Amino acid sequence: MTSLSLKNIKKAFGRTEVIRGIDLEIEDGEFVVFVGPSGCGKSTLLRMIAGLEDVTSGDLFIGGKRVNEVQPAKRGVAMVFQSYALYPHLNVRDNMGFGLKVRGEKPAAIVARVEEAAETLQLGPLLDRFPRELSGGQRQRVAIGRAICGNPDVFLFDEPLSNLDAELRVHMRAEIAALHKRLANTMVYVTHDQIEAMTLADKIVVLRGGQIEQVGTPRDLYNNPANVFVAQFIGSPKMNILPGAFVAERLSAGGIYVPAGKVVGMRPEHLHVAGMDDAVLNGRVVLAEYTGAGSLLHVDVGGGETVLVTHEGQDEPPNGDNIALGIDRENVHILTPA
Repeated sequence: MTSLSLKNIKKAFGRTEVIRGIDLEIEDGEFVVFVGPSGCGKSTLLRMIAGLEDVTSGDLFIGGKRVNEVQPAKRGVAMVFQSYALYPHLNVRDNMGFGLKVRGEKPAAIVARVEEAAETLQLGPLLDRFPRELSGGQRQRVAIGRAICGNPDVFLFDEPLSNLDAELRVHMRAEIAALHKRLANTMVYVTHDQIEAMTLADKIVVLRGGQIEQVGTPRDLYNNPANVFVAQFIGSPKMNILPGAFVAERLSAGGIYVPAGKVVGMRPEHLHVAGMDDAVLNGRVVLAEYTGAGSLLHVDVGGGETVLVTHEGQDEPPNGDNIALGIDRENVHILTPA
């Protein structure tokens, strides 16, 4: 059983503290995604788990064993980086088996492990090619295959898809999800892309400024964000946030009370064009962005506030139209400002 446990983990570079007391439990076999804006500490935290960065203070456990001083090679982890880090002079077969060769594994065992990993990732026809002869997605699969060959207890992914184009990212996301299903290993994945987090994770850890803002399943974070930062980071397009006083009177008519100092969140897909009697907001369409299945409306609701509205169908209101907006009351979020 390979769980991870982080207890009051801190990391400082000189006087600059970048990880500020992280407490986190990752269960055996979970796919956990660290997500957050650039500079939030997610890659540093991953590197600390891998042993590539020292822990300034706190305790790090892998499989119940404290590993603060354990060398990276002895932690039972394998890391897949943003750059593929393949040896250009070695073919796919030798790249995948290189780590095993360095560890002194028998040649027959190396061949068996490489072929097994190649079958898992559908790399068999590519084993004799060199990295220069592969596409970006194929190179990333080779890097993942090299990690699989090491038979690790824990896989660590540091933004592995960020160098790929949009279509290939979608394909590789599906491949990584299928890989986790087949292997059932514990996986920790770092990304700044909340779509990757939502589609891959069993559990998401939202980080900001070296601290955890919220931990939960994708549905938990989407439907019950803890604060404005999480509400706007998770979800695309992001949640609309309005001052409580701006809509308090309208919401109170529907039985929703907005406490002083709170703000109101409404996701674009929960707002809809409505009749005046059902309106929570009134505004003017500033821009209607056609998306194929519908449109994304930018609506000026006064007071210097603009909201986004997901409008289905092909009959979006034109720019400049005055419209009324309604919302299902159960989809209103009362939040603490960021």
